[in-house]
Amino acid sequence: MSAAPDPMLVFDRDLVRLRRERAAGAWDGFLKREIAERLVERLDDIRRAFPVAVDIGCHGGEVGRALRQPDGSVRGGIQTLVSIDLALGFARRAQAHGPAVVADEEMLPLKPASVDLVLSAMALHWVNDLPGALVQIGRALRPDGLFLAALLGGETLWQLRQALAQAESDVEGGLSPRVSPFADLRDAAGLLQRAGFAMPVADAETIDVRYPDALALMRDLRAMAEGNAVRGRRSGFTRRETLARAAAIYAERHGDSEGRVPASFEVLYLHGWAPHAAQPRPLRPGAATSRLADALGTTERPAGEKAGH
Repeated sequence: MSAAPDPMLVFDRDLVRLRRERAAGAWDGFLKREIAERLVERLDDIRRAFPVAVDIGCHGGEVGRALRQPDGSVRGGIQTLVSIDLALGFARRAQAHGPAVVADEEMLPLKPASVDLVLSAMALHWVNDLPGALVQIGRALRPDGLFLAALLGGETLWQLRQALAQAESDVEGGLSPRVSPFADLRDAAGLLQRAGFAMPVADAETIDVRYPDALALMRDLRAMAEGNAVRGRRSGFTRRETLARAAAIYAERHGDSEGRVPASFEVLYLHGWAPHAAQPRPLRPGAATSRLADALGTTERPAGEKAGH
């Protein structure tokens, strides 16, 4: 009798590794490059140095390149950047920016309180235990160390999701997981707080990319190793009739006057600090030294009392 599948294991990590090894051979990664640049720009607003930094899910070294400025300096005062990736091919590509390590994001080889900054672009959305990964990252940071990450959110590829679902229903009379589920913005800041980060912040933006058709989008997702890796996905190849129907639905619903179609990528940005005694903290309830009513020039009334005209 076979054991029941673990509900915590959403993604097939072996498949994720295999696809990333294949993608590393002819890597372009335009989306990763764009997201990495937007992520590291956030360091420009922070007036302190992070001597030792780690890039989790380095792919082709896009974060390392984005950190280097035209004058040769490195953003954030980084002196050593350690790159980590699930795929050996990507770790080799990132060696130009410093030491590179092959490791699983779910089991990070980082000593407690050993790094000043952890960066991650387009990797953590493939982790089964995201809260556990965040706890590991928090432990690896020195007090007042910084964590900055960008991962794909739940609204990513909503157009493709709808088109595939309709096509599969029309052609095959049923539905199966076709696009991987990702985190929701509402939960992102809460996950940081649960993992012990101080001053957690999460925000999102959408990057729209236009393709000649839905099939070109699917080819690009495979090239970026961002295809469906859900453990419960249907085995075998998708029927040609289903793909053709999905492409037709996509074009009908979302195509522009030139026949091109948009693909939306929701990017969640996570920002959190390792706790430190010098960080600002919220006041205890009742510890305020001034009244809000005085600041607003109004009269304070007990709760439940109706205001007069």
